[in-house]
Amino acid sequence: MEQGRARETAVPPFGSPRVPAQARVEGDPFTVVRDRAPEAARGEHTHSEPPAPQVRQVRRYSVRGQILEALRAALVDGELVPGEVYSAPVLGERFGVSATPVREAMQRLASEGAVEVVPNRGFRVTEHGPRELAELAEVRALIEVPVMLRLARSVPAARWAELRPLAEATTQAAAVGDRAGYAESDRAFHRAVLALAGNRQLLQVAEDLHRRSQWPLTAAPVARQGELVADAAEHLALLDALIAQDLTVVQTLVREHFTGSAL
Repeated sequence: MEQGRARETAVPPFGSPRVPAQARVEGDPFTVVRDRAPEAARGEHTHSEPPAPQVRQVRRYSVRGQILEALRAALVDGELVPGEVYSAPVLGERFGVSATPVREAMQRLASEGAVEVVPNRGFRVTEHGPRELAELAEVRALIEVPVMLRLARSVPAARWAELRPLAEATTQAAAVGDRAGYAESDRAFHRAVLALAGNRQLLQVAEDLHRRSQWPLTAAPVARQGELVADAAEHLALLDALIAQDLTVVQTLVREHFTGSAL
């Protein structure tokens, strides 16, 4: 043990742990190093605050990164409630870390439109309505439909076939009702498709729009598993249409996928 640093087991996580492949090492302990006691609130009031949900286990190799992914998953799952305010110190206690990495992760989420800063209190989960979701779907369609139609004319069938495992990953997550896992695999599939255009700026814009469209709607019911399964099936159908260079079906599927997405 390093002098002045205490090593402790992390608090149980949001749902199942989801960590990058390079961190999945047999016997690797789920631990966090706390470099000091949780910080004072810095003016963030922690009383009369809704209880923070259970947290995912945080591995030592990247505390802030793991907290960011855990918070994103909690937002998609609806465990962090739209309209409610959460303070970094309280969430830090649940993670077993100081408030600093939680605050940094929340600032990133604020830039993504998932939360907003509430001075002297913490972060409020942003309330999104159907109109905003419809607007995001329209913008995504304006960007992605022309790109996919162009790619359908030029990309060989073998390249599209290479993306099938990514499409199947969405169906696997949907089959078990893993909303956070589905959100990740959904973005991965669309990112891989658009990457074939070779435009990094396009990827960044599309990724931001896609992530924003996955934040939960205010007072909206959680998507049923059947809706996730139907949404995931469209990925495989889209691949088949791209392989066949059926431009009419590609255009129809992409537009319907955006407007009827379960996330």
